[in-house]
Amino acid sequence: MRALSIKLAAATIAFAAVTVCQAGTVTVITSFPKEVTDAYKKAFEAKNPSIKLEILNKSGTTAIPYIRETAVGQRPDVFWSSDVVAFEVLAREKLLQKVPEVRNPLVPEKIGSYPINDPEGMYFGQALSGYGIMTNKRYMDANKLPAPKEWADLTNGVYFGHVALSSPSRSGTTHLTVETILQGEGWEKGWTQLLQIGGNCAAITDRSFGVPDGVNNGQFGIGLVIDFFGLAGRYAGFPVNFVYPTITAVVPASIAMVAGGKNSVEASNFMSFTLSMEGQQLLFNPKISRLPVLPYSVAELKVPSDYPNIYEVARKAKVKFDSALSESRYPLVVSLFDQTVTFRLKELQAATKAIHEAEKKFRVKPNARAQELLTQARNLAFTPLVDEKTANNKEYLELFNKNKKEVAIAKQLTGLEEMWSTKAKSNYARAETLANEASALIK
Repeated sequence: MRALSIKLAAATIAFAAVTVCQAGTVTVITSFPKEVTDAYKKAFEAKNPSIKLEILNKSGTTAIPYIRETAVGQRPDVFWSSDVVAFEVLAREKLLQKVPEVRNPLVPEKIGSYPINDPEGMYFGQALSGYGIMTNKRYMDANKLPAPKEWADLTNGVYFGHVALSSPSRSGTTHLTVETILQGEGWEKGWTQLLQIGGNCAAITDRSFGVPDGVNNGQFGIGLVIDFFGLAGRYAGFPVNFVYPTITAVVPASIAMVAGGKNSVEASNFMSFTLSMEGQQLLFNPKISRLPVLPYSVAELKVPSDYPNIYEVARKAKVKFDSALSESRYPLVVSLFDQTVTFRLKELQAATKAIHEAEKKFRVKPNARAQELLTQARNLAFTPLVDEKTANNKEYLELFNKNKKEVAIAKQLTGLEEMWSTKAKSNYARAETLANEASALIK
């Protein structure tokens, strides 16, 4: 223990040596909410009074083109996000800069089977995140709803109109949740589950923040969220719970220096602070409620008594998240979700409601013809419009990654999206009709 203490002390001193104050302004582009950025800004500026922190809030999907299109020397200094795919894209396009001196030697190499830091040293895990289900206890009790534990539970008719989800095209964390379900269940089964959950949704929110806010205030009973939203709501005193399904993934929220930023020395100072013992302890702030990359066992962190051990969650998780797969089909997944769920929510809700009502009658009084109609209705409403073979076709995927500014490419993609939208509308309308016919047969 004495040897370990000496080693930890030496590592901490060496790591802290890079946090010497430097003058200037550090611009951080991030998707994190104000509660997170305000807490870090206050703590960092107090420790480094000659450095000012400037926050530029953008989602991972909008941050990439912003960085790409901003001139060298005028770019933000630091990128800080939960969007693992965004870091890989920026690194591949050489828009990140190596800063090996900020690495904290106490951080393990992996969480489960997933690397915490980029093997090439282009970005570093700063916090850990899992994905799960947030519920409002008062809402659930008032509506006599059982507490869901798995994603599959949310397909049940009892949850119709009680669920909220944001769009993966507008939220990097929602995209990771969607990908976790697709990777855990497989393409076909995963999409069937997502369409059923979408049909049970009361709303698809514009930003990921809209889901936990709605659950906190009782607008929604259930939300699909990244864990820190659920934990922050609970520690802020809202009557909410959060559970990790067995099909979940634990991945790092990372931090990186942007190549071509204005103040690299000061940026390095801020990155070091977020990875230091003080910066990691700040994650336990009730307004932040995130999970550190430093394991509780090797770091002198003051951990709240009922805080989850994310390394244990990762050990039990059934999904070994494949970020390369996620990146390769990202444009396809978000576009298909929007055309079949986000933009067709009313039609999907109507079909889902009709199916649930018919199934409820069928359970009381079975009917062979009604069962046949219900099977057809479910297949129409909950079968993905892109099958697994097509989704795995490299040429097909490459189309979605081509330059959309080219007229021919834009026209082809627009045509596909319009076809999906039209087909989804037609399928949902037909599914609703068939389900209503099934209901009429059961008297």
